[in-house]
Amino acid sequence: MSWKRFAAAFAAAALWLAALAGCAQEKPQATDMGGDLLAAILAKGEIVVAMEGTWSPWTYHDESGELVGYDVEVAQAIADHLGVKATFVEGEWDGLLAGLETGRYDIMVNGVNVDEDRKQKYDFSTPYAYDKTAVIVRGDDDSIQAMEDLEGKHTANTITSTYAAVAQKYGAEVTAVDDLNQTFELLLTGRIDATLNAEGTFYDYLRAHPDANVKIACIDPDFNETAIPVRKGEETASLLAEINAALEEMRQDGRLSELAVKYFGADLSKSD
Repeated sequence: MSWKRFAAAFAAAALWLAALAGCAQEKPQATDMGGDLLAAILAKGEIVVAMEGTWSPWTYHDESGELVGYDVEVAQAIADHLGVKATFVEGEWDGLLAGLETGRYDIMVNGVNVDEDRKQKYDFSTPYAYDKTAVIVRGDDDSIQAMEDLEGKHTANTITSTYAAVAQKYGAEVTAVDDLNQTFELLLTGRIDATLNAEGTFYDYLRAHPDANVKIACIDPDFNETAIPVRKGEETASLLAEINAALEEMRQDGRLSELAVKYFGADLSKSD
């Protein structure tokens, strides 16, 4: 018997015993599964993936309403590697990481950039995408030419995003929003001076809205590393190892590169 099947059998037995004791829960936490989240996922045959569903081209709905995007396909590939079903749960950015901490979701695949604060709270997979932060302004606004010009400007982002942190680092006042569409609405109506987001996201928005009065004012020279966060601790170590194995398989066989070009028009899977 493989170690995965053994882990799954052990976890299933643990669930059965818990149910007999009257303490089984509708959505078992990793600690209820012998302390191993991978075993719980294999026992359920399902991995619960958190994402926004409103951030093209990472996670969004196409014209038919289907959930698609770079991260949707990456998450599905991870589920296929594990041999389980991927269940996608959509929500607003600021609640997704909190749900990950409380065990509502198993993983979050939503263009999450790695930073020092997040590394204190979560364990991360190896990076699977790299991008740069663009400062986006209205097409007729030339007041921002460099990152330092954000001093005293009004921007908008989901408040816990790394883009908000970059804006604040350069002295901007950040307005909290729920998603990308709301951000562009504020920008185009003149209620903010700029917004910060992934360079690839800007070009994707422009493809969908070719007449939009927006442009890139400048780009932060530092790369952002995008990775998959899991709850911190030993209970997620085996799951993280399998996620890394799945990403490495995709990197080696070229699927990550193909998906990046498909959704971004460039190979963001490589840091160069």
